[in-house]
Amino acid sequence: MTETIHIREFEDADLGQVLEVLRAALGETPILRRTPALFSWKHFRNPFGRSIVLVATAGARIVGVRAFMRWKLRTAEGEVLQCVRAVDTATHPDFHRRGIFSRLTTEAVERAVADGVDLIFNTPNPRSGAGYLKMGWVEVGTIGVMARPSIRLLRRQAAVEPPEAEEYLKLPIPVGELAMEDRPARGLRTPRDAAYRSWRFQQHPTARYFQIARGSSAAIVRPNVRSGRRELVLSDVAGPDPRRVIRETLAVSRAEYVAAWWSEGSPERAAAKRNGIMPIPGRVALTLVCRPLRTLPLTVDALSSWDLALGDMELL
Repeated sequence: MTETIHIREFEDADLGQVLEVLRAALGETPILRRTPALFSWKHFRNPFGRSIVLVATAGARIVGVRAFMRWKLRTAEGEVLQCVRAVDTATHPDFHRRGIFSRLTTEAVERAVADGVDLIFNTPNPRSGAGYLKMGWVEVGTIGVMARPSIRLLRRQAAVEPPEAEEYLKLPIPVGELAMEDRPARGLRTPRDAAYRSWRFQQHPTARYFQIARGSSAAIVRPNVRSGRRELVLSDVAGPDPRRVIRETLAVSRAEYVAAWWSEGSPERAAAKRNGIMPIPGRVALTLVCRPLRTLPLTVDALSSWDLALGDMELL
């Protein structure tokens, strides 16, 4: 007989089974491991607040999980929207085609509405993307890749994971306190205060971030391995002079290429392009989707309404 599926709130004792479901459904990599520390960092230590986390059970077994991670976005007019990000959603392969994804998502949306959440957004994989669109999400657009290769790409050797920082940077310096005031938002932008920057780049339990300072600005970078190549991810820039600090990043990089992405029209994107970090034609890294939960003061289903960096999207 098929066991009845029940939906309930996550409890601390569920963590081991929840991680097993995430690994079974989504897998993991040496750089992005699904550890208790990572789950806690995302969902319980987040400066934006504790996540909405639901689980699906069959008897005593957890067979599905749905997490809405708290976030905030500031508009160009200064209004701060209460948001959640639909992340860490999985159904155990033994329980596919039981409607668990839809049930978990429907109940999580109801709880988000009751909590006063304004907007849900996320970057689903191709398999789950169609499911979100059927449930009321709208496609905002695709997130591409900007890159600049170095001559090292021509004589590369296969890189290993996890990467050693010294292979990527001259004198790698872990991210410290970044006291630079954030620039005004040009669209929906994550407020980059000290608490957010510390949590996002200093406290991440599985990814290592480093800073490259130049004058009163700093670049935040992450060593990565992609298809056996050493990739230096330029996650974000803080401070008033992005062009100068991006140039410094390229000068100290030992990677085979530097990868980045910022929204069209942003000063960081313009600075990156002036330093030769160019969009790769036809390359799509992510697809951004969203679901407003109330009438908002701007159109959210167009990329022109968003002001994002790669650091807003990665490893979440």
